[in-house]
Amino acid sequence: MRKTMIRCIAVMAILACVGCAGKKDAPGEAQEDGAKQYETALDVLLAVVGSYGEGELFAMYGGDQENAVMDAPGKFDISKTEELKSTLGLPEDQFPNIEDAASMVHMMNTNTFTGAAYRLKDGVEADSFADAVKSNLMATQWMCGQPDTLLILQVGGSYVITAYGEAGIMEAFKNNALSALSGAEVVVEAPVTS
Repeated sequence: MRKTMIRCIAVMAILACVGCAGKKDAPGEAQEDGAKQYETALDVLLAVVGSYGEGELFAMYGGDQENAVMDAPGKFDISKTEELKSTLGLPEDQFPNIEDAASMVHMMNTNTFTGAAYRLKDGVEADSFADAVKSNLMATQWMCGQPDTLLILQVGGSYVITAYGEAGIMEAFKNNALSALSGAEVVVEAPVTS
């Protein structure tokens, strides 16, 4: 009887291990036609942050001011249009072109690092969106220092990531984004000039 019970427990343990060994999608990702598709803009930034090595990530907050999340990216309420413009650098004419947003901002200074992911509405061209954001940020009158670099990435056809900040932080962000996000490509990488 005791040997039978031990065998049953061993078989159950083996079955449990086999069940756990199957590949699972990362949170927020779904497999569709062999390509990773992210459900929300927040999922895009969480994937990037998840690829940072230990000690590599900076202190941040995410989301809009009313619903800020500490030490992580956060969902950004796109009805907060003044914040979209003042904090994330999104030009007003692009507000109608997004249906979801998330952000991550350096705790000490927005010019040290500010990043946002946007899910574009169907039919909105990522290149046109990127050009509008670039023009807006390059024309900004910076307070409390100026960021070094502007970076805009396209992820699939649906998402655009915009980021500006200190050169070293921007390089790490770019490398982590390109390694973490399937199909990500740099659309704009330019020094910020005043």
